[in-house]
Amino acid sequence: MKLLHTAQQFRAFRDELHGTVGLVPTMGALHDGHIAHLGAARAVAGVDHTVVSVFVNPTQFGVGEDLDRYPRTLGEDVKRCAAAGAAAVYAPPVEDIYPPHLPPCPVGPPAVADDLDGARRPGHFAGVCRVVMKLLQRVQPDVVTFGRKDYQQLCVVRAMIEDLFVPVRIVEVPTVREPDGLAMSSRNRHLDPDARRRAKALSKALRAAAALAARGETSPAAAESAMTDVLNAHGLEVDYAVVRQHRSLETVDTLSPEHCVALIAAHVVNADQSRVRLIDNLALDETIAG
Repeated sequence: MKLLHTAQQFRAFRDELHGTVGLVPTMGALHDGHIAHLGAARAVAGVDHTVVSVFVNPTQFGVGEDLDRYPRTLGEDVKRCAAAGAAAVYAPPVEDIYPPHLPPCPVGPPAVADDLDGARRPGHFAGVCRVVMKLLQRVQPDVVTFGRKDYQQLCVVRAMIEDLFVPVRIVEVPTVREPDGLAMSSRNRHLDPDARRRAKALSKALRAAAALAARGETSPAAAESAMTDVLNAHGLEVDYAVVRQHRSLETVDTLSPEHCVALIAAHVVNADQSRVRLIDNLALDETIAG
């Protein structure tokens, strides 16, 4: 496996690839969820044609967010990618992705980015769209993986790719969870033991919404209230706990399990008062083990 840092190194590597190429874009601090992405890409592109990018993208972090605290573990990431069968890890410096001598070219996110994290994290999805387009242009993959765990990001990137006719196919990867149901996230490592225990409330809240839907509840407000109650009972600070249409993420009047997704964002507070923002979601015709 190759570790590549510069545009020149990557172009030389890419010129040698023929056939289907897969890209797994990450911000590093890899866990088993990322390795599932690598497996999904390899299933399409093969062992010798799957690239993992590791880049903590500064343009998707807002003022006061955790850019400086975001875990950076490149050495461990490279070992995991090699063991999982990646052909290369592309880990560019910031100036390689955002050359300081070039004027910026913002990429406007689609309308599905307007609410939820788009409203609460101004500029976040503009940064996501910009870096994704840059990576797609640099790597020129045939397939790219995005996970259902960051559901709004998946919807945003899919809408951008479809609208701009980008010649790449998205492979959706299901959320990978811990045995107790907590969605795997690089930010989980910032949780102290008590906060980690309380973080299970996200998946418990999603189960509560799915259980109501399974019993025939048709009110989105009832499902949202049930989720909020679970989160509050575990001491989480709720950012949002909503039910939305599963493609457009628009509000719905009637809870329809096959067409609705529940989405949560909440802060878990550690004993030292540091706050960790976690997100999770569940299609309401699915279940969570744990």
